[in-house]
Amino acid sequence: MNFDDKKVLIAYYSRRGENYVNGDVKNLKKGNTEIIAEFISELTGGDIFVIDSVKEYSPDYFDCINEAKEELDKKIMVELKENIDNLDDYDYVFLGYPNWWGTIPMVVATFLDSNNFEDKIIYPFCTSEGSGLGTSISSIKKYAPFATVKDSLSIHGVEASNSKDKVQIWINNL
Repeated sequence: MNFDDKKVLIAYYSRRGENYVNGDVKNLKKGNTEIIAEFISELTGGDIFVIDSVKEYSPDYFDCINEAKEELDKKIMVELKENIDNLDDYDYVFLGYPNWWGTIPMVVATFLDSNNFEDKIIYPFCTSEGSGLGTSISSIKKYAPFATVKDSLSIHGVEASNSKDKVQIWINNL
């Protein structure tokens, strides 16, 4: 797809620091989802918006995912550090997130729930260590019921930094 005549937003949540990588916990200077978001921005010319929470997650990976599990189980809408104020300016939204517990992190649910995605086309992309998209697409549709959710992309986290060609192929096929 040619995005030259459309406004593109890449909104994503990513985790730096300790992450689970091929069975080990490693310290990442840049989160895997952030890497993919930057590729998408470079390839589409889209603007980037970082989804982030007021609450700081634990720097310890296992504590962090336990916090995320509690948020998911209790359906806690996580307070956003900031929200986008010009979503109406965009035609397409590439929505990125790590797959936590088989779906989107609750901070992404809050972002979706806090904005009007009516008449927006969302292209989800996620990183995971093997669970792929899980149930994230149905979660996106739940929290942004008036959006049109289209073709998605899942990248194995360890492959993120070497996935620009895969991202390019995905974008070309949209």
